[in-house]
Amino acid sequence: MRTIDYFDKQATLHPDRTVLVAGSERRSYAELQALTHRLAGAMLDAGLVHQEAVAILSPNDGSVVTAMLGLWRAGGVWIPVNSRNALADNIAYLNYVRAGWLFYHSSYTEDALRVQAEVPSIRHMICLDAGDSGNPSLSQFMRPPGSPPVPDWGEPMGNGEELAAIIATGGTTGPAKGVRVLNRSWGCMLETIGNIMGIDHDHPVFLTTAPLTHAAGPVTMAGIAMGATIVVLPGFDADAVMAGFGKHRVTHTFLPPTALYTMLAHPRVRDFDYSSLRYFLLAGSAVAPEKLRQAVDVFGPCMCQSYGQTEFHLVATWLSPQVVAAAAAGSHPERLASCGQATYSCRVELMDDDGAILPTGEVGEIVGRGGIVGGGYFEMPVVSAETWAHGWHHTGDVGRRDEHGFYYIVDRKKDMIVTGGFNVFCTEVEAAVTELPGVLECAVIGTPDEKWGEAVTAIVVGDPAGHPDEAAIIAHCKARIGSVKAPKAVHFRDAIPRTAVGKFDKKAMRAEFWEGSDRAVN
Repeated sequence: MRTIDYFDKQATLHPDRTVLVAGSERRSYAELQALTHRLAGAMLDAGLVHQEAVAILSPNDGSVVTAMLGLWRAGGVWIPVNSRNALADNIAYLNYVRAGWLFYHSSYTEDALRVQAEVPSIRHMICLDAGDSGNPSLSQFMRPPGSPPVPDWGEPMGNGEELAAIIATGGTTGPAKGVRVLNRSWGCMLETIGNIMGIDHDHPVFLTTAPLTHAAGPVTMAGIAMGATIVVLPGFDADAVMAGFGKHRVTHTFLPPTALYTMLAHPRVRDFDYSSLRYFLLAGSAVAPEKLRQAVDVFGPCMCQSYGQTEFHLVATWLSPQVVAAAAAGSHPERLASCGQATYSCRVELMDDDGAILPTGEVGEIVGRGGIVGGGYFEMPVVSAETWAHGWHHTGDVGRRDEHGFYYIVDRKKDMIVTGGFNVFCTEVEAAVTELPGVLECAVIGTPDEKWGEAVTAIVVGDPAGHPDEAAIIAHCKARIGSVKAPKAVHFRDAIPRTAVGKFDKKAMRAEFWEGSDRAVN
């Protein structure tokens, strides 16, 4: 189905239920449904072309949810714009997808006017929160209250091959590619989340504080498909999030691991009420096992993980709260390092470089196929074909599977360190370092070394209140994972560089050490 079908289904079942809480704004399902008809009608009146690209540039705000549902009702394609990217990169991406519309928040007026000037395909500009620079606000642009609903352009099979979104990849190795998110793959993702994250009553409450322009967007829409109340916070603030859990009786939340680590280090983390939490979902990057164990102790048996990609939508594997809680209590503790088992929406396997499926226990590239695989890359048939070689979607991640079907991500293929002829996977070293009290974060890279070719090097953010020194970290790792994998050097930093989507920017970290070299590998 289309996203708007999932929304309308819940609006029929729960018209008076609050769907949106954002600051002082509160909307019921019926009220939001009416707003989306008014917005969609105005877009159609202004000449929206079916499947036209509609971009949204905004911090988290209730109006973003309205704009997303409204553009989908009108037949548009969502283009989330990550404000953490360089503006030039966002402009290049909007030219690539030929965006025709831009909804923006007034806090990004300067950027929006640059986009308008440098993206010739932009025909309409709407400021979400106020009239701005000659552009109407969202409320000014809409059809007036009482306007008739727009026609329903859906078809019996749910318009499965039409686009719901074109979402940018991280672009760390070149210009961002646009992933074609289809109604069928997006819908499969929504249904999978609804089934694996169901609760024992019919009124879930989702707290959204991670950017709606990234993974929080689909998680939020999954909540709406479940009939949830969505509480939108403008950005991550540990105090506001921890207080919000109890204030709103939150059942579901999604955060990247970095936000979890910030909360765990907060001096008042145990002073709040977390009793309503059923699913505290971590996704986007690997979680340090020791931090996950601590999280269960603090937040209760609600911690869970999923693994996926923009191309392989979010829930390829699932590590349930029950499994995490058991592992934290000592039953199969190794599973704290797992990203879970394959969900029933897809098949996940491991593959060697020749396209052969590998048996349990061997290390290979994680590949998948099934309903949550999107439609390839926008206008990039060659790259799409390469990513789908041998009849599988290739993730670029390296992992292994145990005899119970649990997957363990070893590393990105491109992040593997070759030191003294041995392969070392960064995530294993990072997990060992972060076991130590006083280590808040750790990223591991290979640096040039005349003897070893590449030396395993740890970049560490330590707790200002006290943390182990370089010698203690190296000694711990030698005892824990062996001398080959142990760091040869530890560098302490106030913060670790990150990409626009919040992942460790290992390209930037390597540049510090490989400057002047002809290549970033020996």
